[in-house]
Amino acid sequence: MQPLPLSSLVDAVSGEAIRVRRLDDLVQRVVIDSRLVRSGDLFVPLAGERQDGHQFIADAIQRGAVAALAARQWVAAQKNSTGLIAVDDPLAALWQLAAWNRDQADALRIAVTGSVGKTTTRHMLHTVLSRRFAGIESPENYNNHIGVPLSLLQLDSTHEFAVLETAASRLGEIDRLARLIAPEIGLLTAIAPAHLEHFRSLEAICRAKGELLESLPASGIAVLNGDDPLVRRLARRAPCRVILAGEEIQNDVVATRVKVNDRRLRFRVGATEFQLPAVGRHHLNSALLSIAVAREIGLTDSEISAGLKDFVPMHGRCEKTSIGPWTVIDDSYNASPASMVAACETLRDWQDARRRVLVVGDMLELGEHSSEFHAQLGELVADCQFNLLIAVGPQAGSVTANARSHGMDPGCLGACSDFDTAYILLDCWLEPGDVILVKGSRGMHMEQVVEHLRKRAEVEHSQATSPLHKAA
Repeated sequence: MQPLPLSSLVDAVSGEAIRVRRLDDLVQRVVIDSRLVRSGDLFVPLAGERQDGHQFIADAIQRGAVAALAARQWVAAQKNSTGLIAVDDPLAALWQLAAWNRDQADALRIAVTGSVGKTTTRHMLHTVLSRRFAGIESPENYNNHIGVPLSLLQLDSTHEFAVLETAASRLGEIDRLARLIAPEIGLLTAIAPAHLEHFRSLEAICRAKGELLESLPASGIAVLNGDDPLVRRLARRAPCRVILAGEEIQNDVVATRVKVNDRRLRFRVGATEFQLPAVGRHHLNSALLSIAVAREIGLTDSEISAGLKDFVPMHGRCEKTSIGPWTVIDDSYNASPASMVAACETLRDWQDARRRVLVVGDMLELGEHSSEFHAQLGELVADCQFNLLIAVGPQAGSVTANARSHGMDPGCLGACSDFDTAYILLDCWLEPGDVILVKGSRGMHMEQVVEHLRKRAEVEHSQATSPLHKAA
C-alpha cells in the first residue's frame, strides 16, 4: 500500500484513535502476525481458533507498530494500552481498508478461481504479464476472507495489474470476495470434486464458482476452460464477453501439437509455438488461460512466449527436483481427486525413469464420498502400472486394496498409518534412478516425506565420502 497518514487510515476504517502518539505518522504496511511487525506497520488482531490477536497488541506496539486496530469492547476494558484505533470489528475494518486501498490504485484487477489449478494459473499469469507491466499476485495461499484483503493491501500507485486468487468451501464466499476485489477479468480453471464435506455436491461447487462470473461488469471479460463441460455451462452466468480456451476446436484459443516430456510442455496456438518449463500436461490449461488474458490486454505472442519460459512452479506444486540418486516430483502441497489424476498421469508418462514410485496421503474434505474416491485412486494407480505405491493415512488401506484387486503386485504396496512406517518402506524399497511423486492434502503434511528423502540422501552422501568408507 502507499504510505498512509494514520489520520487518513482512521477515517478509512471509521475508527477512533485512542492514545495514539502522532496521527501524522505514516503506515507503511498491514500485518496480522505480531512476530512479523516492524517499524511503520499497522497491526490487525484477528481471532483464531486458539488465540485472540488482541493479546499480542502490546508486543506489536513494542516491536514498532504505528498503531493497532482493536475491537471497541476490548478497548473499553483497557486503561493503559497505547496506539489503538478502536473499531467495531478488526476483520471488518481490514476489509474496509482493503477496499479503500483498492480504490486508490489504478490497477487492472484479475480474479482466478476453480476447483484445481487456480494457484498455478495465478502465478503463471502474473509471470507472463510481468514481461511488460508491474503488478502483484496473491502471496502463497492468500485466497480467503483474510488473504484476499491482505493481498489488495499490497497495491500501490506503481502497480498496473493484480492477479488475485479466490477459494471457498461454502456457497456465498466467492461472491463476498469478488465484491471486495471488484475484478474486471475473471478466470475459471476447472470444476471438480473438492471440499465436498461442505459443498455436498458437484452442482453446489458449480454454483459457488459461478459467483465469480456473476460479479464481473458488463465491460469485463470471463476467460474459461472451454474443455471442461461444467465450466462451459457456467458461461451463460457471465454478464460480459466470454473467451473459451482449450484443445477442443470450438474454443476461441485453441492449443494444437501438444507435446510433453520430462522437462517441458510444448504446444502451438495458431502460428506461434509456446514452451513451458514445467512437467505435467495439466499445466496446459493454465498456460492457455494466461495466453488468452495476455493477448486481451495487449501483450504480443513474443512477450507471452518469453513469459511462459520464465515460469517456475511454486514450491510443492509439481516441482521437479533431484534428491540424491532420485528424481522427486514434489506435489505435496495439496490434493483432490482431479489433481491426483493429473499427478498420476504425470508420473505415468515420465520417460526417463528406472522405476515409478507414488507416495500418497489422504485426500481430505471429501465427506461421505471419501472412500469412493480413494478406491478409485487405487484402481488408477494399478492402471498406470507404477512399480511401487506407498499410501499414508486412514484411507491408505482402501487405496492399496483396490490397487491390488486391479492387478498390482501386493509386494509393491504399502499401507501406512504413520510416517515412520512409510519411511521404513522407502528406505528398504528405493533404488537409484527411481522417480518418486509425493502428493496428499495439505492437512496430511506430505512435505515431510520429501524432507525425509533429503535427509536420507545427505546421510548416504556423507557415508560415501567419509574416510572410513573409503578405507573399507
